[in-house]
Amino acid sequence: MRHTQYAILSSSRAKGRNTKYENGFSLVEALLALAITGMLLAAVAVAFNASIINYRENENIFKTTNSARQALFRITSQLRTANAVDPNTPNNECSLITTGSDDITYRFNVADNKLYLVTNDDLSDSDYVLCDNVAAMTFTKETVTDCGQTKVKSVQISMTVERGNTQQTVSTAAVIRRNLN
Repeated sequence: MRHTQYAILSSSRAKGRNTKYENGFSLVEALLALAITGMLLAAVAVAFNASIINYRENENIFKTTNSARQALFRITSQLRTANAVDPNTPNNECSLITTGSDDITYRFNVADNKLYLVTNDDLSDSDYVLCDNVAAMTFTKETVTDCGQTKVKSVQISMTVERGNTQQTVSTAAVIRRNLN
């Protein structure tokens, strides 16, 4: 039996290997595997960070666009039931008399990129900000002449909102029901 053990030991030494370290990684292999794993984890982290940034940007433009849609819904609702709409206001504003006889104006201010609701009856209160982040807005009024009087028949509204590097345009139209003749 001694002869067999000696033969195995001497044959492994003859090949130049030590049986004790045959099944494992060398230091170079372990460092190489660690470096590759580190690069893969860094790539995953960069992709995850880009995904989070993209999600936040999409969420911000969604909130801004939703705010613009709510403002347009309010404006069109009041325009449809308005007693009168002023045909002489500039394209960045729309003045009307509501069914409750309130004199109001929707005004886009280019200086601060906001849409305001102005109550013309009560000059002591401050103007109400209806929508922020407005890059452009126009009120296009279609008029008709009835018995020598110019009336607004419909109003087309286009609003462009901007958040970060993203712009979204929302448009609507309202027909003034009292002036449908």
